[in-house]
Amino acid sequence: MSTTTELPPVTPRRRPGARLLSAALRHPAVVPIGAVIVALLIGAVIIAAAGLDPITAYAAVLNGALDPGTLDYTFSVWGFICGMALAAAIPLRMGEFNLGGNGQLVLGGLAAAVIAGNVPLPGPIVVPLAVLGAAVLSGAFGALSAPLATRFGIPIIISTLLLSPVAVAVVSFLVRFPLGEVGASQAQTPRLPEGARMFALGDLSYSNVGLLIIIAMMVAFWVVDSRTAVGFELRVVGANRRFGSYGGVRVGRLAFGAMATAGAAAGIVGAIIVLSSPYRLIDGALISPGYTFAGLAAALLAGGRPALIPVTAILFTVLQVGGTAMERSADVPRQLSDVLQGVVIVVLALRTVIDQRRTGRSSA
Repeated sequence: MSTTTELPPVTPRRRPGARLLSAALRHPAVVPIGAVIVALLIGAVIIAAAGLDPITAYAAVLNGALDPGTLDYTFSVWGFICGMALAAAIPLRMGEFNLGGNGQLVLGGLAAAVIAGNVPLPGPIVVPLAVLGAAVLSGAFGALSAPLATRFGIPIIISTLLLSPVAVAVVSFLVRFPLGEVGASQAQTPRLPEGARMFALGDLSYSNVGLLIIIAMMVAFWVVDSRTAVGFELRVVGANRRFGSYGGVRVGRLAFGAMATAGAAAGIVGAIIVLSSPYRLIDGALISPGYTFAGLAAALLAGGRPALIPVTAILFTVLQVGGTAMERSADVPRQLSDVLQGVVIVVLALRTVIDQRRTGRSSA
């Protein structure tokens, strides 16, 4: 009687080049870079279909945003986009989406306009007080979504999306009637006193101390995210909410803090805009530039990572500032920049859906 032993199957060794390619494709930067490339290609197709030259259009975008004469304005817009990216990135670290940036932004602007315009204190006191008041009001408004999620089961992405238009409408009413400037041609508050304005940075016209405040906020977020227990809990819950809850993380309290901080960040941005030229709150002026949408796109492109937000915000700053120059010199509507931002978000959203389906199949 003879016995035969079966040998285990021999798996072919992969070549070093194939291993390097596979590792490179799994790198976290592949999808964001790919999303940008896809957006640029789609934009090029749209421009070419209109009978225009994509290279000329994109060159006009770069020239318009990086021209030495407009760098002051470009830095200012970059700061606002970074601030709104923080408002989206902080909840994103724990897997939540804050779509209420517009409401939090205008509430911060409202608080800053009321405090700076009515509190008779010296500038070194009233300006920080206005910024602090904006952070408190917008932070409280942002934090509302956390108990709605934990106690009533309303997802944060839904509650922030639905509450934001309410805040925008309330602020619009207040600016048009009780707080509006009498006899003005548009809905706006009275001009702030000279002592209640954001402190200037040398001879710069657009960038001021508010830019330094936003940079300090980004540094603080990076420190908290990478050096504290709260940052670790945010990342753990973002990776696996059930595991984080099982490990002792109080998800409800963490969500409350994250949404309050996100709302405060957006409110500070609104306060900085109002305390800067033209030194008043104008109805619709805070949301019309699209800082909230660009900040959300920058946060998604960075994956919520605080170290990457300043870099990804550069892309959307160039698109936003250079869009006007593209329309002027290349006859391409500046709305194309909004299309490119939307394509980036769609590609990243598709990647998220695919990852969730893969995770569901692997756990099944």
